[in-house]
Amino acid sequence: MLLGAVALVVARWLPLAARPSVTIAAGSVLVLSVFVLSVVGLRWQMLPVLAGAALVLPFAVLPVLRRRPGRPAWRARWWLALPGSVVCVGLIATGPVAAWACPVPVFPEPTGNFAVGTRVMQWTDPNRPETATAEHGDRRTVVVQLWYPARKSPAGAQPGQYLGRTRQEARTVSDALARYAGLPGLLVDGVPRAHTRSVFDAPVADAGGRFPVVLFSPGLGGVRTQNTAWAEELAGNGYLVAALDHPYDSAAVVLTDGTTIHTEIASTGNDDEDDRRAAETTGIRAADLSFVLTQLGRLDRGEIADPLTGRLDTGRAAATGHSLGGGAALQAARQDGRFAAVINMDGYPRDPDPRPFHQPALALTQAIGPQTDPRYLPRLTEVLKLSTAKSYRLTIPGAAHLTFTDAPCIFRRFPR
Repeated sequence: MLLGAVALVVARWLPLAARPSVTIAAGSVLVLSVFVLSVVGLRWQMLPVLAGAALVLPFAVLPVLRRRPGRPAWRARWWLALPGSVVCVGLIATGPVAAWACPVPVFPEPTGNFAVGTRVMQWTDPNRPETATAEHGDRRTVVVQLWYPARKSPAGAQPGQYLGRTRQEARTVSDALARYAGLPGLLVDGVPRAHTRSVFDAPVADAGGRFPVVLFSPGLGGVRTQNTAWAEELAGNGYLVAALDHPYDSAAVVLTDGTTIHTEIASTGNDDEDDRRAAETTGIRAADLSFVLTQLGRLDRGEIADPLTGRLDTGRAAATGHSLGGGAALQAARQDGRFAAVINMDGYPRDPDPRPFHQPALALTQAIGPQTDPRYLPRLTEVLKLSTAKSYRLTIPGAAHLTFTDAPCIFRRFPR
């Protein structure tokens, strides 16, 4: 389409004898391209190209149609045609620049020895009421995506959709994330088109023995797939990763029946009230992590029918999370001794009553000082010191808060 649009503009400046054939060829290429793209899907970055082509099309085609044998071809004077050509070229050039700036995300190939499989589970805890609704008998439900070591898929196997099981789910989640973050939807229109490096429902790897388990809780408003590149890297190296959607907290959670639950969390403008709500939400997430670990144990024992039965080492389970999810992971580890380790990615500990815990802890942070957040490092240091095992805090130079997510894959043209 780009080639056809540029050729239409250039046709005006070619010798008269070459002009008709170039115009017809360029117009044909343009029409065919628009037809094909309308079938596979037009992105907004193509609209400026179409606009530039639409502006120049009458001026390129009319002279050809009005040409008569023995008469000179009609042609606008150069000083009249030049501004229009410049405008059209500017519009056409906007398309590839915008496509370069907002590409479809590309995920890195996992470095491990295993291919990666993935699938989505939905589990309801019969022992916990859903506190976000007033409906009697409503119980807490979580959606969990598993990434696991898999056998190599046959050539041509379709890699998994990013952000969802289907393109529609991916678009629903992408739109919700954009609204939550206050980003224009146009900026992330390529995200629902992205595919990952894992294959849905791929057969479990024969080798590798029992897989250590890593549970993951996303940031406030975040979703289970926000750390897909990280999860695939771990799965490719022999781990089972279980990432959670937290209904009424994650930006959008699509249940198996198609129901979409949007976040109900919003800032009140009162710091004390917001801190209280954040601590309450962290506690709910910590309980979600413990519940999912219980379900994975049942799955491994065969109480839940699954190809992963007998392959999970739930005795080596880590609670991990990003941002608010990192705080939830620390709280889950303190409350549930079944977790063998805990990793907090740039999260503030929200536990209102932190007590000693026995698991080793790792805190990965951006460079935060007293000027940016005077409470963060003292609070994090206080909690890490409560571990009776060795604990570490690692500052990543040049990192930002979203560096610990898939954001570098999505916004790779933009500074951190």
